[in-house]
Amino acid sequence: MKISRHWKILVASSFAAFTLTGLVGAPAQASPETDALYNSAQRHFTDGNEGAGLADLRALLGNDPGDAEALSLQAIWSHYANDLPALADAMARLQATDPAMAAGTGHVLDAIGAAVATLPNPLPALIGPQTGIVVLGYGLLPDGGLRPELVNRLTAAWIQAVASPFSPIVVTGGNPQNGITEADAMRDWLVGRGIPASRVHVENRAGSTVQNALLASRLLRDVGATSAVVVTSPNHIRRAVADFIVAGTQVVGATTSLEQLVSQLPPPSRNAQRGIYLDATRTFQLDTSR
Repeated sequence: MKISRHWKILVASSFAAFTLTGLVGAPAQASPETDALYNSAQRHFTDGNEGAGLADLRALLGNDPGDAEALSLQAIWSHYANDLPALADAMARLQATDPAMAAGTGHVLDAIGAAVATLPNPLPALIGPQTGIVVLGYGLLPDGGLRPELVNRLTAAWIQAVASPFSPIVVTGGNPQNGITEADAMRDWLVGRGIPASRVHVENRAGSTVQNALLASRLLRDVGATSAVVVTSPNHIRRAVADFIVAGTQVVGATTSLEQLVSQLPPPSRNAQRGIYLDATRTFQLDTSR
């Protein structure tokens, strides 16, 4: 899917640590050959073949050394491959080509590091009214009912909400079933258990974790929250944390349900880390194809 320049700049403007309103800079000198190589690289990364993807990027950059998106991808996936010389070279060339994109790419790598180090935690964080509570949705039953996994997430969120009675709550998730979106169902569950409706802010368009992060981060800013506790399942929390940080949200807590908690305490597997990297590039709004 082609992501508009407007969206890239929107994401860039949310990074508190950087002045990134010119994130993407001048467009690369696109050609059918470089576009084909870029698209091939992205397919390889999606399929789990980072070696082939990086080879495509090297060929692309041989034709167009100033392609900022390709340099950003090269830096991120060289980091995943633990190829530190290639990472340093890509970042140096990106800094010379597009300093704002280089700063944003560094932010992505920092977010990935923070996410990998995150531990699932069933205990509520101690937070004040400027920190929002964000609950990520999960697929509903065909009749619009809640699956047990989503009830587990909501229970963890309810505990966090009771522990932090002045914090706004954002429920995020689209994917309607029987005319009901995940976010609407989550709001109804929370309100039905005593949470004031005025505390619960609904984002009911997101269809993925990437969209959860982008759209909920915007809503958090709209309601005056400067940071967030992210609430989801233990096997989902690290990817969610990375996406929210990349989207510009300061994550100060990662609250999860108890189910599968112990199995998710060790560091994520190589394959799970690849999913974090892949999601982070998409939250950063690097084109998936062009």
